[in-house]
Amino acid sequence: MTISTTIIKNSYSGDGSNTTFTYGFKIADEDFIEVIVKTNATGAESVRSIGTGSTNYAVTGVGEASGGSVIFVTAPTNLETVVLRRSTTQTQALDLIENDNLPANSIENAFDKNLSIIQELQEQIDRSIKISRANTMTSTEFTVSATDRANKILAFDASGEISVTQELGTFKGNSATTTTAAYVVRDIVKGTTTAQLNNIYICIQASPVGTALTNTSYWTLIVDAVSAASSATAAAASASTASTQASNASTSASTASTKASEAATSATNAATTLTTFQRQYHGAASSDPSSNLDAGDLYYKTDGSGLKVYTGSAWEDIKPTSSEQTNINALAASAVVADMALLATTDVIADMALLATTDVIADMALLATSDVISDLNTLATSAIVTDLDAVADNIAAVNSFADRYRVASSDPTSSLNEGDLVYNSTSNVLKFYNGSAWETISTVNAATITGQTAETSIADDDLILVSDTSASGALKKMTKANFVTGLGSASSIADTDSDTQIQVEESSDEDKLRFDTGGTERAVMDSNGIALTTNGGSFIHHNTIANDTTLANQNMLLVGSVGITGTLTIGSNSTVVVI
Repeated sequence: MTISTTIIKNSYSGDGSNTTFTYGFKIADEDFIEVIVKTNATGAESVRSIGTGSTNYAVTGVGEASGGSVIFVTAPTNLETVVLRRSTTQTQALDLIENDNLPANSIENAFDKNLSIIQELQEQIDRSIKISRANTMTSTEFTVSATDRANKILAFDASGEISVTQELGTFKGNSATTTTAAYVVRDIVKGTTTAQLNNIYICIQASPVGTALTNTSYWTLIVDAVSAASSATAAAASASTASTQASNASTSASTASTKASEAATSATNAATTLTTFQRQYHGAASSDPSSNLDAGDLYYKTDGSGLKVYTGSAWEDIKPTSSEQTNINALAASAVVADMALLATTDVIADMALLATTDVIADMALLATSDVISDLNTLATSAIVTDLDAVADNIAAVNSFADRYRVASSDPTSSLNEGDLVYNSTSNVLKFYNGSAWETISTVNAATITGQTAETSIADDDLILVSDTSASGALKKMTKANFVTGLGSASSIADTDSDTQIQVEESSDEDKLRFDTGGTERAVMDSNGIALTTNGGSFIHHNTIANDTTLANQNMLLVGSVGITGTLTIGSNSTVVVI
């Protein structure tokens, strides 16, 4: 098979979900493809291997002219790039035997492998740095050892030949002792905090945010300004001593020396003041400094906020904000000044002193809630104000009502007028005064009030006007459960013509219930049970017959163990059944 393409590499961006990536070139073995995953942020490259682990992959399409796929176990993320590159083993496996058959397929495979290796070498050459075809260079070699090449750069000498040299680096501006930005090798910064003030450092290893300039794994000090300043101070002190000694030789010289000493002292004081100021002033920055802070420190914020001062716990603006300045300007208006002059009178100040008490302030805090303010705004509408005016006009009526209605633990006995109301908080009832006594106002929860006329049905919670001697004129709520009880002392429940009724007692203290229909007594209930008084009726008793009993036109059913202590006489048309 021929090789008709020069493509030996494909590159893709990961997305965190796709695990399959295609390659568009032929490989003779699954090991003849190199799989590289590059981390985009750092450029670090990881060569993966075939397998089933989380970082491994599988290969399909081996021997196919159009290529195949690399299938990852774990999908590369959107911060990674996938590079698939053919990497043929540089060996020769074709063994030709003298006078033996020469298969065309074997020769073609050997040629394909050689061409594959040539293409791969060409791909490496294409990625190499080289001079142009019309250019010349005597030698592209250098003999500097690895130790001598460390942390240096590749350059060209005066003859244009390759050499290894040391350039200073790139200045990146100021930095606090703990960096607030990331730096790369050969970046140069100047320290701004007291302990490293004006020191110059060079980065010797990629330095992440938060690395100390004093960390020698990442930074090297190249200009020790702190030591130089200390030496200069010591030299100034030595010069001052020499000047003092020289002044002893001559009065005139002494005077001159004294003046010089004073000048030196002033310079020292100025230097001290400058040092103090440099320690207190952090310069210009886009965000608040966070280290080497003392109360009273200053810095200029470059976002337009201006100069800020450190209180010991936080940075505060020295000048008002634009919105605050607007408010200040508003307060400076002549009308406001005039109003404030009115407020400054003795009487107003005295009134405000009254308002400044703890209780009043607490009350005003309650009134200042959003809900109360909303309610006050509601009350401030023209309609409400009109209503309040009407209330104010009728305050006499309100006061009159206050005289008519009272809440007390007992019924009032003075200042009484017919129609007065009182809520008795001891008995928890509302009462009205009828002109001579207090009457209780009862609670009525009924859905229906039944009148005094005959009713065909009574439902739960209906009201019935009871007019018997024990509850004359009382309005009672009746339910199915308490209907009979609600009758008070009534001796029967009867229809309008009284021929159908239930009688409680027909004669005094007989302790019987009698049931009549159509004017005829049908049954009687007493302590012995129920006796039906019509032909064919049955008297049912469960346990005992205590008295003499005669059955006439009756049937009796005795259930269980029955004790008969009296005489049971079975008359005509009667039957007794014992179960």
